[in-house]
Amino acid sequence: MALDAMSEVSPRISDEALLVLYANGDPDAARSLMVRLTPRVMAQAFRMLNDRAEAEDITQEAMLRLWKIAPEWRQGEAMVTTWLYRVVGNMCVDRLRRRRGSPLDEAPEIADEAPSVADRMQSKTRIDALQQALGTLPERQRQAVVLRHIEGLQNPEIAEIMEISTEAVESLTARGKRALKTALSGRSEELGFSDD
Repeated sequence: MALDAMSEVSPRISDEALLVLYANGDPDAARSLMVRLTPRVMAQAFRMLNDRAEAEDITQEAMLRLWKIAPEWRQGEAMVTTWLYRVVGNMCVDRLRRRRGSPLDEAPEIADEAPSVADRMQSKTRIDALQQALGTLPERQRQAVVLRHIEGLQNPEIAEIMEISTEAVESLTARGKRALKTALSGRSEELGFSDD
């Protein structure tokens, strides 16, 4: 398929179909998948690791793994995003276990579209507080909370990604939310929230 034709139809082509096209030798399909999936993979990895360089490494490795399995992909058995979220989650958990005991680096400043400096500082404080609180959660709770409440996935998809039951996902996210609330309690004023 020519690049011009691919750019016109790729938004309508599923990730799974693009992966099959790539496996059959279509480089434009690979480009379309990279544009679609890399930002999502990077976001998930960063939220779990709180380290941009490590998240970039995970993203690159996850995409390489996707290209390697492309020839064996059976369309209709699983969603590409589900497979990728599972791979990224497992890789991040492995990284976190390897570095356990070492202090977390400070989160890098994240650009914000807010118009004022004060709003940007407040937003950064909130992001840093959330990232720090996420860092206190056990790996599985962190993964479930990130996938559900930050990535916006539904519980059945998270269950498939994490290879657990939907009930286990609900339990992990509920416990994770309670732990985050506890970790952030007493910081309402600092984070710019009122107790009303």
